Amino acid sequence: MRTLIIEDENLSAQRLEAMLKTYDPEIQVLAQLPSVTESVQWLRQNEAPDLVFMDIHLEDDLCFKIFELAPLTAPVVFTTAYDEYMIKAFKVNSIDYLLKPVNLVELIGALDKYKSLKAQFSKPDFNTLLQYIGQRDTEYKTRFMVTIGTKIRSIETSEIAYFYSDEKITFMATKEGQHLPVDFSLDKLSGLLDPRQFFRVSRQYLVGFSAIHSVLTHFKGKLKLELLPKARHEVFVNGDRMTDFKEWLGK
Repeated sequence: MRTLIIEDENLSAQRLEAMLKTYDPEIQVLAQLPSVTESVQWLRQNEAPDLVFMDIHLEDDLCFKIFELAPLTAPVVFTTAYDEYMIKAFKVNSIDYLLKPVNLVELIGALDKYKSLKAQFSKPDFNTLLQYIGQRDTEYKTRFMVTIGTKIRSIETSEIAYFYSDEKITFMATKEGQHLPVDFSLDKLSGLLDPRQFFRVSRQYLVGFSAIHSVLTHFKGKLKLELLPKARHEVFVNGDRMTDFKEWLGK
């Protein structure tokens, strides 16, 4: 069996490959790809695999972008630590949806299912899948676990004013004024948070609607945001994002 692993967490990809080898040492992992861009390039240049294991949140976008940009007709086993609302949608693909951390028993079940369906497998109905994904009742991340000293605390998303990146570390700023590191990039957070409440105004800032105190015009053709609590950097909305930002403010 020729498999492809699309996963942006290196340890998760290595662990999955090891479990596949435990199931069947003859399984061949053709590649481990961390992003939409690399996956599309690989799929365009190589023969299709027999089976794909695919995380949902990749380092540059949601995995569903791959189906828009590359020919992928192989069956897919989706793996993710989030978005449990998608379980029903993924079942239309007739393979499986595995929650992280993937355990060997569930993986064996997915592989056995693939083998039993191989003869009659048809192209997954990704149009139906994407319709589910686009529904307004999508469940977004509602809380984050953070470490404060020796304590672990759960913070509700509603308590967060904005996220920002500084020295390659992502921080959340709570409405109480705390600045705490989080284990997600801004790219990944963009897919986890409700887009009606949070907007990526720049490469450095992802802001919550309730955190915007005022919006000022700037002489360089940008918009300047004043946030509460006050941001540690000047926060601008660049020109290529201004139209979408203004539409978002008016929703």
